[in-house]
Amino acid sequence: MGIVAGLDSSSAYTHIVVCDSDTGAVLRQGYAAHPGEARSTEVDPQAWLLSLGEAAGGGLLEGVSAIGVAAQQHGLVPLDRQGNAVRPALVGNDRRAQVAAADLIDSLGGREAWAEAVGSVPQAAQAVAKLRWMARSEPENAERVAAVLQPHDWLVWQLLGRPARRTTDRGAASGTGYWSAHTSSYRPDLVELALGHRAALPEVLGPADAAGTTPEGLLISAGTGETMAAAFGLGVAAGDAVVSLGASGSVMAVHHEALTDPSGMITSFADATGMHLPVVHTSNAVRALRGTAEMLGLEGGLEALSELALKSTPGASGLVLLPYLEGERTPRLPHTAGTLSGMRRESMKPEHLARAAFEGMLCALADALDVLRGRGVEVRRVFLLGAAAELPAVQAMAPSVFGTQVVVPQPAEYAAIGAARQAAWALGVSEGTLDPRTPPAWRGAAAQVLEPGEELAVGRAVRQQYEATRDQIHPGAFDGVERGVGAPGGSVRGTGGEPVAPPAPTAPAGDHPTLMGGPSWAGEVTGG
Repeated sequence: MGIVAGLDSSSAYTHIVVCDSDTGAVLRQGYAAHPGEARSTEVDPQAWLLSLGEAAGGGLLEGVSAIGVAAQQHGLVPLDRQGNAVRPALVGNDRRAQVAAADLIDSLGGREAWAEAVGSVPQAAQAVAKLRWMARSEPENAERVAAVLQPHDWLVWQLLGRPARRTTDRGAASGTGYWSAHTSSYRPDLVELALGHRAALPEVLGPADAAGTTPEGLLISAGTGETMAAAFGLGVAAGDAVVSLGASGSVMAVHHEALTDPSGMITSFADATGMHLPVVHTSNAVRALRGTAEMLGLEGGLEALSELALKSTPGASGLVLLPYLEGERTPRLPHTAGTLSGMRRESMKPEHLARAAFEGMLCALADALDVLRGRGVEVRRVFLLGAAAELPAVQAMAPSVFGTQVVVPQPAEYAAIGAARQAAWALGVSEGTLDPRTPPAWRGAAAQVLEPGEELAVGRAVRQQYEATRDQIHPGAFDGVERGVGAPGGSVRGTGGEPVAPPAPTAPAGDHPTLMGGPSWAGEVTGG
């Protein structure tokens, strides 16, 4: 039995897990919060090392043969010719580069040109936009930049003693805005477009490659971004999608090829295994629930909102909430606001508003899921992540709205586990015991499994109601975007090319369909 470790250096903390390299069983863990200044939009990278050292204290890494590094994505660590940071690192939650991102889009000829070039359209969080911001706002610093790293790249480089060779992996590189998952190559001309001159970029390693070995003999794997590490730790594979419920939302799925999306709704990431992770973001998810709970004056917060929502019936007595509270990315409506529609005297009750909030959030995420389905991404089950995934109302509604099996994994440090799994893979390849094309078969996440069952028709009716409202208020919002033909709740094409609504469940006039028996439980997920 070998022992490996994985660390996740997120925006707020470092978490380390030590695992059995054969089974993935977690043997011990370490944790440390980042210093307060490391949680701002500008960070001295040394703070990440201080947090790492604290998390690894007490002999946590004793007996470890290999370690993998996952870290927050979209950070930028600009280095001078001596390898010193030109300025504090710029991290993902910094929105100052929004104007720079729009400027870059125009400079290359529009959104479609960027989608074709690197599989994504510049956003403020991406490294390419941060480089343009530096060039415009801090030209003296920009001129000194000789090399560019991301947080995971920088940490691996530091652990190896700052060698001449600097590395990254496909997953982290695919989020920069100047590496294409489709061609597996950099676009240095885009770095020059953003920064004003070219800069050295790290070597992109394969999934099972090692970045190097420390003087003490500890093997360091390629590492990756947090999103890719979490997917690897969960054990998701082709046919799986992951829906993340934060203040905003995201839907990603494992796919065999990179997707180019001229609309910019799909961001084409690479994963940590050699596959691809197309991602669709929504600007609003749990923030719509929190806003509704506050509007209703619920002291119990989301738990109370969930309990109240389950006192209503599917369709919320005709109330529909379009949860576009912060504008929206999917569909692309950056300057719109949310809408509450269908108000009648009988529907103006707290429980109906509560249910409309949950249905609106889930239907908006189902819209994002349909964007992937429309591009040929197979979705047989959906992993649901985030604290809100534990709410009874989410678990009751999600399977029928998404139209597929829903998996709710038990809470765990999946990014750190994924980093450890990558370390075990690199270690096995170096020792000749594992194939570089096949990762170690660790047990997947223990989880609750919910089936749509007889409620599938109910979910279609809820989505029909939501889509009719969305299309009336925002006509053409999805024009030019391929969406899941025949996906639950989506439209299907008749022989004349006109949309034909999917059949709704039969119900007496004036009635609304109700949940029949609630979610069914099917034990654990152990694949992966």
